[in-house]
Amino acid sequence: MKKIISIVLALVMVCSLALVFTSCTDNKAPVNEEGSTEAEAAVESTDLVKLININLSDEQYAFGVDKAQPELLAQVNAFVNKILTDGTFDDICNNYFGDGTPVGVASAELDESKDQLVVATNAEFAPFEYKEGELYYGIDMEIAALLAKELGKELVIDNMDFDSVCLAVGQHKCDIAMAGLTIDPAREESVTFSDSYYAASQQIIVKADDTRFDGCADLAAVEAVLAALPEGTKVGAQTGTTGEAYVKGGSMGFDGLDAECVSYDNGALAVQDLLNGGIDFVVIDAAPAAAIVSSVNG
Repeated sequence: MKKIISIVLALVMVCSLALVFTSCTDNKAPVNEEGSTEAEAAVESTDLVKLININLSDEQYAFGVDKAQPELLAQVNAFVNKILTDGTFDDICNNYFGDGTPVGVASAELDESKDQLVVATNAEFAPFEYKEGELYYGIDMEIAALLAKELGKELVIDNMDFDSVCLAVGQHKCDIAMAGLTIDPAREESVTFSDSYYAASQQIIVKADDTRFDGCADLAAVEAVLAALPEGTKVGAQTGTTGEAYVKGGSMGFDGLDAECVSYDNGALAVQDLLNGGIDFVVIDAAPAAAIVSSVNG
């Protein structure tokens, strides 16, 4: 039986990423284009898991702004447009997908007497948000720091469960949600989404010796495998995410899989249970999936 790494090690490694992925230039997710490669990846003999490099979905990330603050929404949209056009966003992505160095972001204490920007996030979603010690890292966190500076506000980061992020903004406890959020009508009941800043997708993580997707060269081939899942198949996903919606169906336009969805607080825990034999595979956003696979195998 392959060596099982502990949950603590998996989480620590995910949060200590030194990722070397493709560039984020042109606002594209760092994943292979559908059909550009077969699903099976080159697997080293010591690898524990592998990523099926075929996109299951086509999504857009955006920030969720408090509905009661239309002026903030306008400011956020102007800022998003600015960083996408002046190269700032590419520079931030290079810190996580290229040869740049991630920048740690500190959070101030909440103080209603001060002019603060309160950001709701879930720091379990590298490379978009994660935490090392007292500092926050990730694409969204670096953007949050620059946004607060642009607005002349002190940054406060409120770290919470992912499925509480939009709710906290909807209840006016936070100003904005910055947590790798896919634009979704259900979430728009709580927040107003900004303009999109990142193209994302869902992908699959399996054990290194799992051959069910080997030979799949495009989305249609992967979907054929998913349509023929045997009875009793269990699929892991992070609670409240698009991956969970993809497995369960009935949300975000997904049909769902004929399988039991097992939900976890974060993707690393799902992969840990995969290694322990508790589930058959994991569905998760592509960039975090690549980060987890790199960390676990590394």
